[in-house]
Amino acid sequence: MTGALDGRGAGTRARPRSTYAARTVSRGAEEPPPLRLTRRGRAVLITFAAGTLLVTFWLTAGPGARAGGQDDTSIGGAVPTDVVGPGETLWDVAERNDPDGDPRVTVQRIADLNGLSGSIVHPGQRLLVPAH
Repeated sequence: MTGALDGRGAGTRARPRSTYAARTVSRGAEEPPPLRLTRRGRAVLITFAAGTLLVTFWLTAGPGARAGGQDDTSIGGAVPTDVVGPGETLWDVAERNDPDGDPRVTVQRIADLNGLSGSIVHPGQRLLVPAH
């Protein structure tokens, strides 16, 4: 038996030498193994990258990127405007600018032109009005 001859005692088996130690010595200056991401790690990384991009786009977007952020001349020349008077509503402005048309349609067109989400206007506010 080889176990008795090499001094390990009877009944023990000779273990093969580990190749790990030989590999680590021979690797020396080689690069470490690549980084492995878990599913959660990938989700966090993608969410962080998407959030960073969204914040960057939001910060760099000019006023033209928002609804109603156009210049008066960018629509195609001179666009008629109207100034809201004290006590006036959007309905009053619509009736004054298109007396023969349906005020509901004119109110919607004024709201669309000015990027209004509701019908609240303030005295002194300059509104773009549709040409009729």
